[in-house]
Amino acid sequence: MQLPKILVKDKKTAFPVIQGGMAVRISLAPLAAAVARSGGIGIIGASGMPPAELAQHIDRAQKTTKGIIGVNIMVALNMFKELVQVAVEKKVDLIISGAGISRDLFKWTKDKIPVFTLVSSARLALISAELGASGIIVESGEAGGHLGTDPRTSVWDILPETIKILRKNKYSSIPVIAAGGILKGKDIARAVKMGASGVQMGTRFALTHESSAHANWKKILLEAKEEDVEIIKSPVGMRGRAVRTPFVEKILKDEAPPPGTYRLCRVCLGQCNKQYCIIEALEKAQKGNVEEGIFFCGSRVGEINDVLSVNEVFLRLKKEYQAAVQTDYLRAAT
Repeated sequence: MQLPKILVKDKKTAFPVIQGGMAVRISLAPLAAAVARSGGIGIIGASGMPPAELAQHIDRAQKTTKGIIGVNIMVALNMFKELVQVAVEKKVDLIISGAGISRDLFKWTKDKIPVFTLVSSARLALISAELGASGIIVESGEAGGHLGTDPRTSVWDILPETIKILRKNKYSSIPVIAAGGILKGKDIARAVKMGASGVQMGTRFALTHESSAHANWKKILLEAKEEDVEIIKSPVGMRGRAVRTPFVEKILKDEAPPPGTYRLCRVCLGQCNKQYCIIEALEKAQKGNVEEGIFFCGSRVGEINDVLSVNEVFLRLKKEYQAAVQTDYLRAAT
């Protein structure tokens, strides 16, 4: 079976999967390195950590694998530039940027590090390509965490339109990655068949042994059903998908405590309506605080019923992918 590859400068994947850069402190060095060793692209989620901590995790990941290691950094962060500088200094293989498009990012990284932009529409994909993006990650409303589009928007609607507009404008060489609602090998096969170079997956990798989430965090997601997932308003001005918890219930009722209730506001975001502290809630979730935490998840979290090692996830994905490709081949033959 000939597997598609995702090209990142002079490196390429053994299997076309990028692990989502899940913040706050869910995807750190252990998870990113394990994904890279398995043949995918491992991503460290930089949001919510100071530059020095990011540097430590990059060092740790690079020491334990020769695979592809990248960093996900939200444009909306006040320390965006400082975190990018760390990624450049540490010579990560790629930077993934989301929650906005930064023209400065392409200046800071030009001829140094490839930038993959996380976008929610074909229009934003084209803008990114014109600015110099080395890759485009098209994320639908089915994703976990902060959403850049309507939660009902499917990746299967955005992906063809994005590929079409990039080809039309002579950017067909740029890898297009499908993200949001990707869970199984057959989803990867479907995305590749539509012209994608690969996929990005978050929730499945969050529920692995190498994920840095607390056992309670994993338990909450593992037990969540479709009806347990809510769309909430985030102080950053975007919607987010999370498991219903006591804190999420407060958000839905506009009763969430404002920043400063527990500790001083860190002014971590360039734009924040201060309805509540999103970073603090995500940190509490990562530490297992069920009462006061926000547990982000993808729309298909209810389909996951086990916590696996990263290697086991890849073995399963490859088996499912091969079965899907063979099924398509047999259908075409008949």
